[in-house]
Order: sequence, then C-alpha cells, then structure tokens
Amino acid sequence: MTISKVVGAREAVSVIRDGDVIASSGYGGHGVAEEILAALEQRFIDEASPRDLTLVWAGGQGDMADRGLNHLGHVGLLKRTIGGHYGLVPKIAALAVDERIEAYNLPEGVLVHLYRNIASGAPGILSTIGIGTFVDPRIEGGKLNKSAVEDIVEVTKRGDDTWLFYRGFPIDVAVIRGTTADPFGNMTIEREAVTLETLDLAMAARASGGYVICQVERVAEAGSLDSRDVQVPGILVDAIVVAQSDRHQQTWDTGYDPAMSGEIRIPVETLEPLPIDARTVVARRAAVELEADAVVNIGVGLPELVGRVAGDERIQDLVTFTIDTGVIGGIPLSGFAFGGAVNREAVIDHASAFDFIDGGGLDTVFLGMGECDGTGNVNVSRFGKRIAGCGGAINLTQRTRNVVFLTPFSSGGLEASIENGHLSINKEGRFSKFVEEVGQITFSAEVANERGQNITFITERCVFRLGQSGLVLTEIAPGVDLQREILGLLPFEPKVDGPTPMDSALFLPGVMGLRSEMLELRIEDRLSYDEDSNTVFMDYSGMHVRTSEDVDRIVEVVDGLLGPLGRRVNSIVNYDRFQLDEAAVDEYADAVRYVQEKYYLEGGVTRHSTNAFMRLKLGRELEKRQLKPSIYASPEEADEDI
Repeated sequence: MTISKVVGAREAVSVIRDGDVIASSGYGGHGVAEEILAALEQRFIDEASPRDLTLVWAGGQGDMADRGLNHLGHVGLLKRTIGGHYGLVPKIAALAVDERIEAYNLPEGVLVHLYRNIASGAPGILSTIGIGTFVDPRIEGGKLNKSAVEDIVEVTKRGDDTWLFYRGFPIDVAVIRGTTADPFGNMTIEREAVTLETLDLAMAARASGGYVICQVERVAEAGSLDSRDVQVPGILVDAIVVAQSDRHQQTWDTGYDPAMSGEIRIPVETLEPLPIDARTVVARRAAVELEADAVVNIGVGLPELVGRVAGDERIQDLVTFTIDTGVIGGIPLSGFAFGGAVNREAVIDHASAFDFIDGGGLDTVFLGMGECDGTGNVNVSRFGKRIAGCGGAINLTQRTRNVVFLTPFSSGGLEASIENGHLSINKEGRFSKFVEEVGQITFSAEVANERGQNITFITERCVFRLGQSGLVLTEIAPGVDLQREILGLLPFEPKVDGPTPMDSALFLPGVMGLRSEMLELRIEDRLSYDEDSNTVFMDYSGMHVRTSEDVDRIVEVVDGLLGPLGRRVNSIVNYDRFQLDEAAVDEYADAVRYVQEKYYLEGGVTRHSTNAFMRLKLGRELEKRQLKPSIYASPEEADEDI
C-alpha cells in the first residue's frame, strides 16, 4: 500500500534541521510556496528552531514587505544567504546590511544552472558570466558584506580563456510549488504562469539526499493526472502541502487570470494605451531600437513599458518578446505579474531560458539602470545600504548584441511635462543617475567593448551610446537645454556627437509609425564602401526580404553605390538573422548573381551567417547559379577567405 504524501504545512517543515541548506523556487509573486514559508516562520517563532539555515534562491521571491522569503528574515533562523535578487526581500537584505548573516549575490542564471548541475552530481559550473562584474573574485566575488568570508567563486584558466567556477553545494530541502498533485506526489502546473526551476530543484535535492516539499492548491485522485502534464514526478517529491487560497494566488495581487496561464488569449485592444509622460517617452524611444524578427528580452521596471509600446504600435507580431523566466512571445506583464505574459507562444523552464540567454540567443535586451559612470559601467545591484541584487542582469548583458538601458535622467522628485512635442524639466530629481563612479559594477563597459556589443542609454531628455572611451551623447529632446539640463549636471565630460534632436513623434500622442519603419528594408543604411581596401560592406543582418519588390529595391541601391565607382570591388556580406521568404528566393539568388558578375572582383566576395539553415539554403541557390556556395559561420572566417 502507498501512503499518501499529503501532509500539513507544519508537519512538512518539521523535518528541517539546524544548519540545513534550503532552496526555494519562485519569481516575484509567481510560484512562491507561501504556505510552506509561513509555516517555517511560525515554527521558528514558536520553537526557536530550526536555526542557522543557508537559504538559496534565484529569482526574487517576495512583495517588498512581509510575504515570500521575507517570512524567513529573522535573526538566528538564517546563517547564510546565496540569492539572485534581494530587492523584493527587504527583511533579508536588512540582515545582510547589519552583518547578521553571511550574504552572497550571484547571477540568477548561474544559480538555476547550479541547481541542474547539482542534480547531475557535478561539482559546480564553469562560466564566463560575471567576468568583469562584482561577482568576479578579482573584484568582490559576489560577497555582500564582511561576514561573507568564504570564496564561493574562483577564477580559472582553460587554455587562453578565463572562466569563473561557481562551486556547487548540497541541497537539503527544496521548496517548490505547482497546481495539482496526486497522493503519490506527481505534480502539474496548469494554473501557473511560468514553469521555473521546479524540476531541476527537486532533482538537485534528491541527488543531495535531501527532502522535497511541494505546495499545491488541490489534490487529484491517484492515477487521474495526464502523464504529459506532470512537471515533477512523484518519485522526487516527499511531501505535498495543500495551501489555503490566500496563500496560493497566481501572483501577489491576482487570484487567477486564465490569460496569464495561457488558458485563453485576449484581444490586444483591451490593453489601455499608455499616456504620454516622461516614463513613456523613455519606453517609446527604446522601442525605436527594435528590429523586425528580433528576439528581445524585457527587464523589470521601466523596460516593462516597451512591451506596452509594442502593443500600441501593433508591432508585437514583428518581434518576439521573452522574459528570463522562460516565457517566449506575447506581451510581457508588469507589476507583481512581471515574469508572465499574455498571448504567449511558449514557456520553457528557467535553466533552459538562461541556456538560450548565455548562448547569445537574444538580439536585444532592455534593462533598467540604477546608476552609470562616465566610462559606461552600470550598477543595478547595490546602492550604499540598499541591496537590490543583480537578478538576471549580468546574464542578459554579457552575450547580447544590443543592450539598451532605460532610466530617468534623475530620480527622487523629477517633474517633467510635455507640450506640443517639447519636453520641459520643471523640477530636477534629488538623485542623479549619472555618477563619477558606480557603487558596484553589474555591467562592465570594458568587457562590452571587448566583445563588440552595441550599448545604448536612454533617458527622457537625451540618448547616450557607449564608445571606446566612455559615454557619447548623441541625441537631445526638443525643448531641453544642452548645457543647463544635461552637461552641467554630469560629474564627467561625455563625448558629444551632434547631438541630433530626438524624434518629435516620441513626445506627441498617437502611434509613431514604428510598424511601417520596421517593415522597411532601409537598404541605404546597410551598405558602405571603403576606398582604401576597395571593399563594399553589406550588413544584411536582421533583414527580412519578403517580395520581389524588396529584391528590386536592393538591386537599385547597390547599382547606385557601385555603378559610379567604375571599378570592380571586394565584398563582405553579413547574413546574420537574415530571412528570405520562399516567394522571393529565386529573384534574390538571381540578383546576387547579377551583382557578383557585374561588380565583384574574381574571388573577391565572401559571406557569413551564424544561421546554419540560411547558410545551407542560400548556399544551394548560389551553387545552382554556378557561384561560390560557401557562407562562413563567422566574420573572422569570412575575412580570412577574402
């Protein structure tokens, strides 16, 4: 006879011993096992036990007050914390500031990958994520206070490359959450908005000889669950706790929204359009950075509004928004619902989402910004005695081609008004977002420049780009005084390029016309000729050729550039993320042959793309036309070939 694993919350937490390592799954208000955490707190209050726990979590799990991991913010209950994000758990952050615990902050993606590696018996993970930031042991090693004396991150070499080694640890108790369980412990998540790290965490505890406690909202009859829906099998679960309804909401302020779980799709028109104010201007300007067919990640705070702008502009079908929780597609939600989305296309688990992020799968990421210095270093993780934590920011910024930081120019009382397409700064904020030196390096400008990333900083009044020697001011809002309201307020001297006026459409009600702009090829901006090397560079990255008219437009612009030269040239063509619809394949391949035969030197053209399918597809078409079919996987290989 199989004994039911369904027990009360107090009984479930009674197995936790002094000194245990507890790992909790969740993200914001999503997937947090509130009933279990509250029961553990009450046990400590009643019994002064357990004591000296090590608490581990990846995504922030709290409401910035009393719920979530804040239940565990008691002196004596915790000895050590290793967290990804502290901003939602001020009670624990206060213990770290007061030196009452040993506190560490590691990247969110590193922690969920550690769970998976612990599950497989690996000693830890090797990663380049974190190099040049405060988690690099050559800087701070992820330590948040003086009490954190143990080194849990190491620098190591593999050949000529530098890596960080994050040490694994046993997990004695895993706390996870789902929707439905049967008496055997099989668990489903049909009413959850995200999958998270529930399976990896359960397996990590099992591999450590630990204990798995799962909170659900209901119990089903044994054998009644569809095996395809089971997220965590019963063999990994030791205790099932059925929560009270007020401790098992979908998020902190939502009982249950079927659109958030993917049960239904909603009309985009039901979302209220954004008002035109200073915050919206920042999000609208950020949305201008979107490219058709790009895969984009949205961060918490101001970046959340970029998804709303995309809805207003009706461009949500031209890009794929993602969130580091594992949500793919749809329109990202904000507030306590951040981490979820409506009308999503898919949801993958937390660790797989960071596999994609760390592997360079994103084209663009939009993130908030705490402070930035003149070199371009950014801090989003710690501000004096206020600990926010890096969350997924380090993962998101280190392998993504385009990184966009969104921020008001100042905070703490900034008042700005918009009238007739002009911005007026009525009252400056008390705290500048641009400082002489950041308090902590969450984003390293030096590393970004070494990796050739494109970095943009957007405020309501101006836009900066990252240059090789620091910030470059490139745009200014209409109505803003350059010296008085920008340069005179900076503790450093940025390079000034222009600056050009920010588009007045950003400051006017109604749509900005982003849809038509994104669908344009803008081929004129993609071609450049270098006379010294006699080489034309064709940047077709991210371009989508849909029709024969698109092909005709490309040929027209190429003729206009190369025809007047009166000589044959070399050519390097970038086909990264290039898309070619079947309706235009033949016309495009014929156009390639025409351009090559008319303008290129013998053996003087080379092409590259990281997309293996595009290399194969276009290569076959070139071969049919007796052209060199090789398309290289990297720019370096292409350069060597030419």
